[in-house]
Amino acid sequence: MMALQVVKLTHHFADGRRALGDVSFQISPGERVALVGPNGAGKTTLFLRLCGVLPGQLGQVVVQGLDAADAKVRRKLPEVIGVVFQSPDDQLFSATVLEDVAFGPLNLGQSPEDAVASARESLQLLGLIGCEDRSPHRLSGGEKRRAALAGVLAMKPSILLLDEPSMFLDPRGRRELIRTVLGLTTTLLLATHDLDMVLETCPRSIVLDGGRIAADGPTQELLANAELMEAHGLEVPYKLK
Repeated sequence: MMALQVVKLTHHFADGRRALGDVSFQISPGERVALVGPNGAGKTTLFLRLCGVLPGQLGQVVVQGLDAADAKVRRKLPEVIGVVFQSPDDQLFSATVLEDVAFGPLNLGQSPEDAVASARESLQLLGLIGCEDRSPHRLSGGEKRRAALAGVLAMKPSILLLDEPSMFLDPRGRRELIRTVLGLTTTLLLATHDLDMVLETCPRSIVLDGGRIAADGPTQELLANAELMEAHGLEVPYKLK
């Protein structure tokens, strides 16, 4: 069974503008795939459809065998797919970091003790031990981003969606993030403009532009294609020039 299967996915905004058109791809369990493209390409809208936040037609998005548009199974999606959005402030809301990271496991039915254990394990992985009693909103930008990721990892999803995860990270935080990504066993779809990070973490890339897939293939091959990169508002990474 495929981890993610997207078939002729189309999505329109309320005003009728098309955000996605005829998008099709599939991702095998354990794959790490980058989603790259210019601003406004439809990457965030695609993520929202994959995790069931935006409604859609049946049969277009199947996540671990669950149809993301089926209201009967949508409540099960958080058990298998987790998403970290561009702005960590959209996901951090509890009084302390520990409470915030434990919130997801609690909602999945874990006991308070098990939820705290899951949260501490996730905080350890992200280098946030010592921040448990701090207010999430008093963290640095990089710490907030790692805390948001910790909250999703604590739920132990088999599929992880990361939307611009290296944004606002200093070089050390970025290196730590790359190490974390490389150590994950989950299926990963990574939307980012950080093409150097893509080279280090994702063997496969999908180029999305104007709501449509422009290319899908081996990362090094696609990102070294100067004509392809220029046509879709991207640049060949320095390492490939």
